[in-house]
Amino acid sequence: MNGPVWAVVQQKDGRLQRSGRETIAAAQALARELGTSAEAVLLGDGLAAAGEELKGMALAGARVVEHPRLATYTPGGYVAALVPLVREERPAYVLFPHTYQTVDFMARLAQALDAGLLPEAIAFRRVDGEVRWTRPVLGGKLHAQVRTVGEGTVLVSLQSGAFPADGVEAGSAPLRQVAAAVDGVDLQREVRGFESAGGGAVDLSKAEVIVAVGRGVGGQEKLAPVEELARLLGGELAASRPVVDSGWLPRERQVGSSGQTVAPKLYLALGISGAIQHLVGMKGATAVVAINKDASAPIFKIATWGVAGDLHEIVPALNQALKERAGGA
Repeated sequence: MNGPVWAVVQQKDGRLQRSGRETIAAAQALARELGTSAEAVLLGDGLAAAGEELKGMALAGARVVEHPRLATYTPGGYVAALVPLVREERPAYVLFPHTYQTVDFMARLAQALDAGLLPEAIAFRRVDGEVRWTRPVLGGKLHAQVRTVGEGTVLVSLQSGAFPADGVEAGSAPLRQVAAAVDGVDLQREVRGFESAGGGAVDLSKAEVIVAVGRGVGGQEKLAPVEELARLLGGELAASRPVVDSGWLPRERQVGSSGQTVAPKLYLALGISGAIQHLVGMKGATAVVAINKDASAPIFKIATWGVAGDLHEIVPALNQALKERAGGA
């Protein structure tokens, strides 16, 4: 199928989310590989600012689908808005960020379109004229090479960080306002309001710098230097599952297969051995700095830079160096 590649991007409060830019970067890359065009689709209400962001990207077009009933995400509303668009335009691939939202409605959309569905891809390559996708299996312990068979549109969700947001190619995209046929549609959900989980818990997926600690930190009473390092770097504090299970940090700080998936520019892994369950959540980081006393720890295999040493000696030294740099000493 030689149709275009679409990126369905997510927005919040009328602004594109990082996951949306990652999806567009992937669509541009796949379109170049297939010799076709990349386009974007944006759903919601009050999307002027997000539309302006899309106008500065190298896209053949951007469809802006606005309707008051799309102001808040609902599975019924999103499926009803997307089905006629995909049926009419017949894109080869429709890419989505792999989020709680898309997991909620993508299978319904695939069923309504009789389309292929390929969740949580992390890469693609063209082999013998066909696209082969890489996706994690068995909790990230292995990677599978998969392909779709048959004709028709394929829906693909992309793991966070698989395609860097800063990889978006700049350009000029014409905007097209599209009417959404969602009046009278069963939205399949009634949203009565929003409440921040954990009393305003941090969203680690938005952090550009993350300082994460593992069991090697030794205890909650030893976290102060690590917390100071996170503050000095303007980053967020995170943890592996053993730290959370021990009660040293709250659950919303957990990174990994049973926690948050992150893709910061810098990820400091302090006293983290590198269990696969943790790596699944942070392998999208641009640069990884690992500090661990065990020189054979698996974390060093994926680290950009590694230091085999005692974090309780190294972190205070880092803090001091950062303070001196900030003070001009």
